[in-house]
Amino acid sequence: MLEIIIAGDLCPRDRCAKVIEDGTVESCIRGISDVIRQSDYSLVNLECPIIEDGTPIKKQGPNLKTSSKVIDLIKCCGFKGVTLANNHFYDYGDEGVINTIRTCKECGIDYVGGGENLQEARGVLYKKIKEKTVAFVNVCEYEFSIATEKNAGSNPIDIIKNYYDIKKAKERADFVVVIVHGGHEHYNLPSPRMQDTYRFFIEAGADAVVNHHQHCYSGYEFYKEKPIVYGLGNFYFDHPNKRNDKWNEGYMLNLKMGKSIDISLTPYIQCNIKPSVELMTEAQLNSFNERIKTLNATIQNRGLMETEFNEFCKSKKRLYMSVLEPYPSIYLKYIYRKIGLPSLLKGKSFSFVKNFIMCESHLDVIKNLLK
Repeated sequence: MLEIIIAGDLCPRDRCAKVIEDGTVESCIRGISDVIRQSDYSLVNLECPIIEDGTPIKKQGPNLKTSSKVIDLIKCCGFKGVTLANNHFYDYGDEGVINTIRTCKECGIDYVGGGENLQEARGVLYKKIKEKTVAFVNVCEYEFSIATEKNAGSNPIDIIKNYYDIKKAKERADFVVVIVHGGHEHYNLPSPRMQDTYRFFIEAGADAVVNHHQHCYSGYEFYKEKPIVYGLGNFYFDHPNKRNDKWNEGYMLNLKMGKSIDISLTPYIQCNIKPSVELMTEAQLNSFNERIKTLNATIQNRGLMETEFNEFCKSKKRLYMSVLEPYPSIYLKYIYRKIGLPSLLKGKSFSFVKNFIMCESHLDVIKNLLK
């Protein structure tokens, strides 16, 4: 039986940044590291490039980065590798990507999902564990981090390419684990599109599909006797305005892989009162278990899940529709089309619209509202 731990988003900013710079990491992750070290292999999502200075790219949203001391945190936790397919990996351009990969290689940290071009980013990580070969495929939704034939970055969700990568990995490995970075931020459920896609990955040959990105945890299901986990939550990601919030709760996934595949969860509280990752208390664990049961029941009821997603879309209506309506009246729109008023979509405004159209999760909402 192989035991593999997969954790969510690691981004040492704010109080976390001070922890790694001060070298006081061990006291902040002691309990959780004991769990990680008991596994046969472990991965965490590195939600930012490793770069000291550099030039941030133009994008919508924050540009995140960390110093090379993040490796001390990764090793202290007990993680053996990092996933790099996420929406912040290219925040500092090719330089940030290249430096991150170089640092991981020099420090003996495995990586998957990122590369100096699309071909490298698509590379599958194969690991020999207890005489079995496990293949890790890592992809993310389209935002500002996607690798191309000429640029560095992350491996994108591309159903056709992903299908062939999974099939090829299945020929070489005993087990295939697909790790996806995507979904709707601060929303505890998958969209119907996510469920369809992740189930398709199972049909293509994946033995497990694991998701993170939403900054909150979600539930899971077993499809064709294989687990699909729809959201791990943050692993170590501080936010000055998030306390006693869903942002601060998450869990690690323990994949148990043998003749059959099973899972267990390790719930924790992260970066709440203290910049630490602490296992949940008994009372917190009871509340967590009840919440997971509710989420799982919704995920297994397609009609209910679609209803919940429709309500989520309605709650975002003003935000999303305002992006598509830079001119507030039909008269101004007519003048804009016929006479040629200057475009309002410049700089950050253009990036904002581009992100809403290119990113699958944002596009889900737009399609839903327009429909």
